[in-house]
Amino acid sequence: MESEHLLELVDIEAGYGRAALVLRGLTVRVPPATIVCLVGPNGAGKSTVLKVASGMLVPRSGRVVVQGKDVAGDGPQQMLRHGLAHVLQGHSVFPEMTVAENIKLGGFTVGDKAVLNERIERVKTVFPIVAERWNDLAGLLSGGQQKQVEFARSLMISPKVVLLDEPSMGLDPKTTATVFEQVVRMRDHGTAVLLVEQNARRALETADVGCVLDLGRVHISGPARELLEDPELSRLYLGGRPAA
Repeated sequence: MESEHLLELVDIEAGYGRAALVLRGLTVRVPPATIVCLVGPNGAGKSTVLKVASGMLVPRSGRVVVQGKDVAGDGPQQMLRHGLAHVLQGHSVFPEMTVAENIKLGGFTVGDKAVLNERIERVKTVFPIVAERWNDLAGLLSGGQQKQVEFARSLMISPKVVLLDEPSMGLDPKTTATVFEQVVRMRDHGTAVLLVEQNARRALETADVGCVLDLGRVHISGPARELLEDPELSRLYLGGRPAA
């Protein structure tokens, strides 16, 4: 029976080398067309969750389930084929290549030219900046525009889930707002998103579901708006309520 969730990380224990566990029995589920955000203090294991989901880190125990199939232990290339696209921290565009070349690189596994062209048109629709700057060198774009190119490139494999690690890192508040608007656009066009973000309040304002991590476990999860409105949670993890 196919799961109602696109991605499930179940009872995950994971760490690096012989060091202590970073994730200790963590469970996170991502439904279709939903933004799930992971927030919490530094060292809580947020980015490690994405590394496990994308195959960059093999869990010591637990299950990584994509549409009902346990794929734990599969590497990054296999996870791509399973439909998981990972957008890393910082900027990962190739600056001396054009926007067009960057986007097409995301679809290098697509053998059917008609399918490739169809996906190019789709990402141009979802991210208008891609169409506007199509022939420009990616390195000439602003930080926020480069991030949108990264998002668009990740959609070229038509992923089930996009894994976003700190998409606002290094961006000013205005650009951050634009980037989060684009995250919502991805969701609205049918792509699920698992988001890690240090700006917890901004992430919860954007997400549908929030998961607060602490010491490698999900401390609390639920509708993102409800977590935002919880005064105790706000005090502990969100830096208190913003000034009126």
